[in-house]
Amino acid sequence: MEDELKDFIHYLIVEKGLAKNTIVSYERDLKSYTKYLLKIEKISSLNNVQRTQIIHFLAHLKDQGKSSKTLARHVASVRAFHQFLLREKATDQDPSVHIESPQLERTLPKVLNMKEVETLLDSPNISNHFGIRDKAMLELLYATGIRVSELIGLNMGDIHVEMGFIRCIGKGNKERIIPIGQTADKALTLYMKEGRKQFIGKSYHDEAFFLNHHGKRLTRQGFWKILKRLAAEAGIDKELTPHTLRHSFATHLLENGADLRAVQEMLGHADISTTQIYTHVTKTRLKDVYSKFHPRA
Repeated sequence: MEDELKDFIHYLIVEKGLAKNTIVSYERDLKSYTKYLLKIEKISSLNNVQRTQIIHFLAHLKDQGKSSKTLARHVASVRAFHQFLLREKATDQDPSVHIESPQLERTLPKVLNMKEVETLLDSPNISNHFGIRDKAMLELLYATGIRVSELIGLNMGDIHVEMGFIRCIGKGNKERIIPIGQTADKALTLYMKEGRKQFIGKSYHDEAFFLNHHGKRLTRQGFWKILKRLAAEAGIDKELTPHTLRHSFATHLLENGADLRAVQEMLGHADISTTQIYTHVTKTRLKDVYSKFHPRA
């Protein structure tokens, strides 16, 4: 099983060109799957897997308290794996063909209101290079709606403040050109002129745009710690995630009349149905405003 899994991961990297995080997710899910087959079902050959064993594996995950979203992701991983094995003639059947994904509970993304966004974005202390960097990151996230993984993946050549845009490589190595506003432009310019050079040390990475105190590319975990600290300092008691500013970006654009297709393009969503969840957010917020302020609500 280990060899088949390695071949599949190689296929995802070389032929499909999937993003690193997506490949890591596939590999983690399928290692869990093959480990279950070996240890629990006592199956040593993937050609012997039946539909029943896959159902038992999903039940095993559910017993562990895994969410419907996690189960659906495992189903997708297992299905893609078995389709690959059949196509490569490593097996003569696909036991996953009639396995259905669990119904997902669609939860609305949590967003900040405009006052909370302004409070958070004004929280970094720009009298030092750490605050200058943090301010630039927050302003850029809210100005463009890029993912945190895309933010920390930015290189020097991706930033074009003179022309008012950034170049971003998203999921599946797809390139996006996203405009930035004057406020983000100003924060980025200050970081480039006064902030970034103070992070550069012996381990200087000449391409990475946002650096940590070691002079290396900032990590996702590093950003997450910064965000939690700044939110606490700003007195924001809402549950924040690294995606919160991305959700807020999309919601505020749509609230102010932006075209759904344009928002989809800026977010890098392959399917517009993913972007449409933000229309539900805006409708919910409108209902809340109506109920709060209309005299006969």
